[in-house]
Amino acid sequence: MPSLTLNGVTLNFPFPPYDCQKDYMSKVIECLQQRVNGVLESPTGTGKTLCLLCATLAWRENFKDTISARKIAERLGGEEMFRNTPLSSWGTSTTDGDTPAYYTDVPKIIYASRTHSQLTQVISELKNTSYRPKVCVLGSREQMCINQEVMRQESNHVKVHMCRKKVSTRSCIYYNNTEEKSTDRDLVNSILDVEDLVKYGNKQRVCPYYLARSLKQQADIIFMPYNYLLDPKSRRAHNIELNGAVVIFDEAHNVERTCEESTSFDLTPYYIASAIDAVDKLLVEMANKFSHGDSVTEVLNVDYSKILLDLETAIDSYNPSEKGITKPGIFIYELLERAHLTYQSKTVVYETLEQISGYLAGQPGIFLNTIGLQKLADIIQLVFSGEPAEKDRQQLMQSNTALFKVHIHRDTSYNKRKQSTDVWASSSSKKQGNILSYWCFSPGFSMQDLVNQGVRCIILTSGTLSPLSSFTSEMRIKFPVSLENSHVIERDQIFVSVIDRGPDGVELSSAFHRRFDPENMASLGNTVANLSRVVPHGLLVFFPSFPLMEKTLDFWKDKGHANRIETLKPIFVEPKGKGTFTEVIEGYYNKVNDPVSKGGTFFAVCRGKVSEGLDFADNFGRAVIITGLPFPPKMDPRVILKMQFLDEMSYKKTPGLKYLSGQQWYRQQAFRAVNQAIGRVIRHREDFGAIFLCDQRFKSSDAREQLPSWVRPYVRLYDGFGNVVRDVSQFFRIAQKMRPMVAKPSAAESCETACLPDTQSFAFTSLSQSSNIHKAKVLDAHLPSLKRRRINEHAEVNGMARMCTEYECEVQKSQRRPANLLDALERGDHCSGGDNNPVLGEANRLSTLLLQHDKRMDDELRGGKRKIKLCCNAVSKTFLAEMKKSLSQVNFDCIIKALQNYKTADNLDVLLSEAAILTQDANTHGLLRGIYQFVRPHHKKRFDERCQELTGQGCDYKPNHSLTALGLKSSSGTSTSSQLNTEQLNQGGYHLNQQGHRDPETVHSCFLADVKKALGPEKSAELFQAIYNYKKTDNYETLLMTVASLFTERDEDFNLLVRFGMFIRPHHKKQYKEMLAALVGQSVSAADVQPSPTVKTQSKISSFFSRS
Repeated sequence: MPSLTLNGVTLNFPFPPYDCQKDYMSKVIECLQQRVNGVLESPTGTGKTLCLLCATLAWRENFKDTISARKIAERLGGEEMFRNTPLSSWGTSTTDGDTPAYYTDVPKIIYASRTHSQLTQVISELKNTSYRPKVCVLGSREQMCINQEVMRQESNHVKVHMCRKKVSTRSCIYYNNTEEKSTDRDLVNSILDVEDLVKYGNKQRVCPYYLARSLKQQADIIFMPYNYLLDPKSRRAHNIELNGAVVIFDEAHNVERTCEESTSFDLTPYYIASAIDAVDKLLVEMANKFSHGDSVTEVLNVDYSKILLDLETAIDSYNPSEKGITKPGIFIYELLERAHLTYQSKTVVYETLEQISGYLAGQPGIFLNTIGLQKLADIIQLVFSGEPAEKDRQQLMQSNTALFKVHIHRDTSYNKRKQSTDVWASSSSKKQGNILSYWCFSPGFSMQDLVNQGVRCIILTSGTLSPLSSFTSEMRIKFPVSLENSHVIERDQIFVSVIDRGPDGVELSSAFHRRFDPENMASLGNTVANLSRVVPHGLLVFFPSFPLMEKTLDFWKDKGHANRIETLKPIFVEPKGKGTFTEVIEGYYNKVNDPVSKGGTFFAVCRGKVSEGLDFADNFGRAVIITGLPFPPKMDPRVILKMQFLDEMSYKKTPGLKYLSGQQWYRQQAFRAVNQAIGRVIRHREDFGAIFLCDQRFKSSDAREQLPSWVRPYVRLYDGFGNVVRDVSQFFRIAQKMRPMVAKPSAAESCETACLPDTQSFAFTSLSQSSNIHKAKVLDAHLPSLKRRRINEHAEVNGMARMCTEYECEVQKSQRRPANLLDALERGDHCSGGDNNPVLGEANRLSTLLLQHDKRMDDELRGGKRKIKLCCNAVSKTFLAEMKKSLSQVNFDCIIKALQNYKTADNLDVLLSEAAILTQDANTHGLLRGIYQFVRPHHKKRFDERCQELTGQGCDYKPNHSLTALGLKSSSGTSTSSQLNTEQLNQGGYHLNQQGHRDPETVHSCFLADVKKALGPEKSAELFQAIYNYKKTDNYETLLMTVASLFTERDEDFNLLVRFGMFIRPHHKKQYKEMLAALVGQSVSAADVQPSPTVKTQSKISSFFSRS
């Protein structure tokens, strides 16, 4: 594995890194060494995750090495252990100056990404490196619990409390095994994701959730979703220790939103009413138990019903307008104080709420919705954070709420979401009231909290963070290290165009006043339909929002635009909910994979699931169309307050802090969403695609400056739509030819069985097959021709497709033969000889026939006739029809011409070179394999191997497909009148054989490999000994008895007996041919030979040897 040194740290990388990867890893190491924060943007497809892992883990190992060097230096008292390697060179740059360091000081790496699915991909990348750190992945009980009793509970908070109760009473068998299994060496040293942990837990009957928490203590790198870090209550729940840790946020373009949402809340009337109902029911249950003389658990020492009712009254005392009532953040303390919730009472109230929830969750046979109690407990933790002294309390309250706003607004949802599932809720929980919202408007609040925990450094990285200056200004912490990395792709891999007008000349715009203009929507529909024609395979179309996408699609359906697009590329639409999303995306993938289809169109929205993390590599995303700028909804209260908040902060001009204005933030949100959608189009080094920005506002230089740095140099402005179509057509034509596609495991396989039949050649099946089939006369390795011939419609070839590629000429042995097997075994001198009766006149006659046939084929290609009739049976016609449907006319003509040239020149290398266009697209891999039916037998094996290399799948090659000229002509004994003297072609040279200029030893090696595979080692050794004796004694009869006994035991080995004729010495050739002819009952060279059924063939073999 290649290694390199960056900033004094030697790291291993799976392959030689690109320059942009070196730049990225250098910046990561700089952050780690200097204990400073960094914000690093590197486009998707540049190996960002791999670079991040290798650089971080290499630095960590170097850090440990430095500590070792210091300890050794202390022991040596200044002396050098190695003369040529001073201790100062061991990596002192990794530690913190002259501060003594111990092994306990080696920082943990906390690697956070947005979702567990993204973390699974990261762990998969880690397995591809040479580093094997101790790994831990944190997840929720929802994902990792395997106790069926707990998992049967409907709500997550009930599961949490039931789990806690079982753990405290040690009544969970899975938890009880955790301590023992957590020290398992194989487990500790394994790299497991959440799914692997759950499998391990089920197999070993140990709790994956608590096992992960146990592994966390000794882990070198801990993986988790980043809301576990940013949400203070989640961080406490998982007991995440941050002091001295390196914190990495991958896919950090969502960190800003997650920071704000994790420290905000909305308290609806439903939550309050639910909490009141739970407390009331608990009081009733306790009263009933008390009246029956049962013991009652003391959980209520305060009137919590009154606290909840007072809180509800305080919130509903306001009569907000449609815009709501907004107060400064510190107002939250005043409002909660009316419900007797203060810093003095917070601990007692919080602990009691937790006790109530736990008690209710553990009651058998009773379902009580405790989500309201849990919500109130979370609010208390968030608002009353810290333990200030009395004199510092007011100052802490000011600092805690400086970045927040309190917003009270009318509840217009009527809680439909909860009412439909909570059948036990009372009518009081269904009434309308006010919502208390406490919103954070700066991600810097959470970031500053992380810094206060004593982290070593914070690294934010993603493919779309631009513009970096505005991104970092909101975080309220310093980022001395920054990087806007270049891409690894070349200029010919990306096409970016601003389309300001549609084909009809109408200006395109998604601005509020024009988005629903019929003329604008019609022009956009024409634009998408026309681009669908020139974009191959998968096309992604992103709309600014769901409402705009729905209305636009309705308009297109009414006006016919949708039908035009559907005809070209079937339409798939991103659903709002999670339920059908998987089905829709799989349907799109399958349609793009279908070789018969021209691809698919996926309509999605910016900021939706499709734009965030799904993989649309290669054919799945050849182009992205951005239909407008996705600005946030300007009338949304939270958006309005965010812009007001930023304007207020900008006006204050706090020293050391720089804030965006509200309008700058508003524009930034739109372009960041665009950049994220753009990132779907180029997914790896060899990918290529186009980006179409269909909004006239992208024409401005200011707008283009907001695009990612790797996109900006390629943006083109056009005067007319026609010029765009012309250039993008040329772009894809060149890209498909110059950039072979990286094969995907699933590509072109799901539909292959239905699209292409088995393409094993009819003409070269084994002599022992019981089917009634036609056979080619003899294989001509030098002047073959393709002849059209009708095949018996009822012939069965054991599932093999019936082909009509045949060879017309029989071959007379050349005067000089290729080196034979005898010489190959000992690498001796060549054996020459042959039949000295050339029939030159017949050769000339056959050559004339070939030229006449070639002329007919050429005539068919002229005069506008583009089809070459290479075959006449239904299977081959279907294949050509599918190929014509799947390819452009230019590519189809190119393939047909390549086949015609191959027919006349017999050059497989040229054919493979011309057919390379079929390897660029996984959808056309099946077409490449379909060409196998037209490949001559002496090229079948090699063609199969090349298909395996290029597409990851072969053509089901069998040895009997390669009955070569050297093998079959030895079995054509009686038919000399039709033989062609190949001496006239290769001047008697042995260097030309059935593989063109292939070395004779290669032919022998192939035959020996087939023999070993068919006979096994013992019988193969017996055969080789017989051959050796034959070379020494020239005893043909002894050789024949051994060879025939080995090759006639099984019908499928009879082909080897035929092929073995190429190694028989010249003066025994005639006898060998007669023997083969006797076995099949007639001359092998007869064009209409029909192999007898298996039983009859076997009887003839037996009778032949009984006579001899």
